[in-house]
Amino acid sequence: MAKLEILEFPDPRLRTIAKPVEQVDDKVRQLVDDMFETMYAAPGIGLAATQVNVHRRVVVMDLSEDQSQPMVFINPEVEVLDREHCSPYDEGCLSVPGFYETVERPEQIRVRALDRDGQPFELEPEGLLAVCIQHELDHLNGKLFVDYLSAMKRQRIRKKLEKQHRQRA
Repeated sequence: MAKLEILEFPDPRLRTIAKPVEQVDDKVRQLVDDMFETMYAAPGIGLAATQVNVHRRVVVMDLSEDQSQPMVFINPEVEVLDREHCSPYDEGCLSVPGFYETVERPEQIRVRALDRDGQPFELEPEGLLAVCIQHELDHLNGKLFVDYLSAMKRQRIRKKLEKQHRQRA
């Protein structure tokens, strides 16, 4: 059983802009551990703290098949290195369960963040990792992948999820 509840679209708390982590301490490391447990149980490949109603700039990710490559991004900042080249990817989201839509994002980015121990690092990811980082950082800024879709598609997804929420309630 996952430790944390994942908020689902159209929950307004998903629109909250996350605040920077002041200090990477045991409380933050516990949040990271709980987020990994929640993400793996979902199952997913990325999770932003905003999605579990903690409005701090923390992201966990693991793109491996066997959950062997956990990555932590605390206070991440992304710089787009090439705005000209964007690639379409089918994106899904634990906060928008069951829906996958094509979103275009820049291929080349640089990310600077702190790791689980508060140590700074920098990456220039490509492909799926670059897409996932941008997707999760959007969450920290109150944005969801459905915001890149047409208003009609977004409304259709909202109505279907609201119906599912009512049926579960």
